[in-house]
Amino acid sequence: MCSNGGRTRLRFELIRMTYATARRRRSNGELNKLYPEDRAIHEWYRFVLSFPPHLVRDYLQRLGADSQQRVLDPFCGTGTTLVECKKLGIPSFGVEANPMAAFASSVKVDWSVDPEGLLDHAGGVADRVAEHLEHEGLHDRPAPRLRIADGHGTNGGSNGTAYDVYGMSQPVGQQLRTLNSERASLLLTDSISAKPLHKTLCLIDELEAAEDIRFSAHERLALAKALVNSIGNLHFGPEVGVGPLKPDAPVLEPWMATIHGMASDLRGAELRADTEARVFPADARDVASVLPPASVDIVITSPPYPNEKDYTRTTRLESVLLGFVSSKPELQALKKGLVRSNTRGVYKADTDDSWIADHPEIQRIAREIEARRIELGKTSGFERMYARVTKLYFGGMARHLAELRTVLRPGARLAYVVGDQASYLRIMIRTGQILAEIAGTLGYKVTGIDLFRTRLATATKEQLREEVVLLEWPG
Repeated sequence: MCSNGGRTRLRFELIRMTYATARRRRSNGELNKLYPEDRAIHEWYRFVLSFPPHLVRDYLQRLGADSQQRVLDPFCGTGTTLVECKKLGIPSFGVEANPMAAFASSVKVDWSVDPEGLLDHAGGVADRVAEHLEHEGLHDRPAPRLRIADGHGTNGGSNGTAYDVYGMSQPVGQQLRTLNSERASLLLTDSISAKPLHKTLCLIDELEAAEDIRFSAHERLALAKALVNSIGNLHFGPEVGVGPLKPDAPVLEPWMATIHGMASDLRGAELRADTEARVFPADARDVASVLPPASVDIVITSPPYPNEKDYTRTTRLESVLLGFVSSKPELQALKKGLVRSNTRGVYKADTDDSWIADHPEIQRIAREIEARRIELGKTSGFERMYARVTKLYFGGMARHLAELRTVLRPGARLAYVVGDQASYLRIMIRTGQILAEIAGTLGYKVTGIDLFRTRLATATKEQLREEVVLLEWPG
């Protein structure tokens, strides 16, 4: 009879054979995309900047992961590493400070839900909301010709779902519902139009009134995906912004499309509901507060890069509507739990830069950024912080790596997916190289830096490297 470790190796080999030919055909740009064969579970909800499942699989195999070990992703985002581990029967931990992302990860590794029960409950909610809206003079009933492809039903509106043409009218005798001024002020202007917002709030009310703890988390995550992909006006390219404004958009149909996709995925024969996968809503710079000492064998993660991407904006619409962030103080508290990778998350009391005060290359880069700012006459508040945020970013990563040592077992192996950046006045930041140097000063052994792919910097027209920094903790 095959051991647990043997079964894991067999699954790795089957996956390797399945994907090897397909991957050879991928271009450099496609290497960072979600393969069609990976849609199950992953596509319940993803960041546009998430790293790809196939990369996680590659490094799980290279680092020798099996069912007797535990994998950690300390910047777990929407759970790519955890989902891949669970598919392979490998126990995992995730740490994530963004509450919307932490929620998404925890739902994506909960495979204990009865798919038929989920469909029945969500269908009842949809029927009641549709009847309520029709009473108001709005049509938003899921179309009877909805198509869900078995095994790949998580497309949520753009890949395989057919929508009716909506000719919607104003609600009869009732004003459109909206958010209070404080919550509305947190959103990107025009990120959702008035009618879709009204219908979404009606759906949220019904979900709360009919809450069933067996299904509520999956139903809420399905709404988060629908908000980003089709209900709202958001555009990702790769920065989050607002695209063409839609006077109206269906709400119930894309929501139910994702529910159907979840149910289809949950029926999958290979899903391993019994494999441990836990998500801790915490700061990656403070992992010892949530993880036991010497509990981690392997780390696979992709932390933020030093740039001007405010990662909280990527999830702002769904975070506000689902109640994860309701005020500016709550948003500020969220940002304070993140590594300082952009100037919109920098505060006067920040001290992470003290961790790299003696690192010559980081100090040189910061001086060069400041000198370039002065040379170009850049005087905005954000531009004045470019040099400081560079130091805070690497200081935060040093603090994270120092704290991480307490939860690693002797011989633990680590893979950090990071990318070069030239966002700050075109000054090149070789993120992987610097991170490796920091790790070396903290007692880690640097075992290699692999090139994952290159990408063209729009500002400098240089090829930027995305790399996997490989480390080992001697213990």
